[in-house]
Amino acid sequence: MRADLGVDAPISIRQEEADIASAECPDRRPWRRRWLEFGAPLRAATIIFLGIGIWAIFFGLWQIAVVMEWSPSILLPSPWAVLASLNDLFVNQGFTNDVIASVYRILVSFAAATILAVPLGILMGSFRAIEAFFNPLVSAWRYLPAPSFIPLLLMWFGTGDLQKLALLFIGVVWFLITLIADHTKAVRRELVETAMTLGAARRQILMTVIVPAVMPNIVVAMRQMLAVSWTYLVIAEIITSTDGIGAMMMRAKRFVRTDEIMAGIVTIGVLGLLFDFLFRALHRVLFPYLESSGE
Repeated sequence: MRADLGVDAPISIRQEEADIASAECPDRRPWRRRWLEFGAPLRAATIIFLGIGIWAIFFGLWQIAVVMEWSPSILLPSPWAVLASLNDLFVNQGFTNDVIASVYRILVSFAAATILAVPLGILMGSFRAIEAFFNPLVSAWRYLPAPSFIPLLLMWFGTGDLQKLALLFIGVVWFLITLIADHTKAVRRELVETAMTLGAARRQILMTVIVPAVMPNIVVAMRQMLAVSWTYLVIAEIITSTDGIGAMMMRAKRFVRTDEIMAGIVTIGVLGLLFDFLFRALHRVLFPYLESSGE
């Protein structure tokens, strides 16, 4: 076994070493059969099985709680009742329009936040002077809870979509700027120094070295912050809103329709998973070299 190889050795070499160790120590299981090996890859079928398994356990516990009557049925409907309500919402109550309205607000507000956060975050992470100028403002806003601005936003923009878009924008933009700036700072200094040695101008270094190096992490940061944007959606839509998933949930609350409220929660969760899957697929398409290298 070669002792000079560390954790960054290719998987095939690490597997070969594990096989040798298994031969030397027969009681040890082969490397490829261990699920909890550090950094060990899993087959697609195993990943799907484990993912389905956790949801099966969750819904099983939920059904047990309903059968055991740990809570009144009006407060804790069964999973089947929630699914039935979800079907009724889409078929008979025009819930599709509410979903479209919510997705529109998420996409527009997040696009606006991205347009501001990506260039500003890259510049703050690249140049200390720009960071020193903007960071006090960005850091202060990051600690202000977005819902606290609702009274001001209502006075400034009224009860229309602009108020909701502004709340969703405020909820994510400052964190997204900080994440992108931190990822930009983490770009290997040797890359910048090599470009400087070759005589590249500052703009060339920024556009051809720093931006390509940090873009994979920017996509990851966007995926993470899009999840945060969904968490603010209900807050944005429960205030004087006539459409959207949050508005539907507030209407259900008036009539104590817990099954419809939980159907709205399930809808947000499914949409969040769908957008997360799309971002993962986008990451694989844009940066296939990272997937092939196992990063």
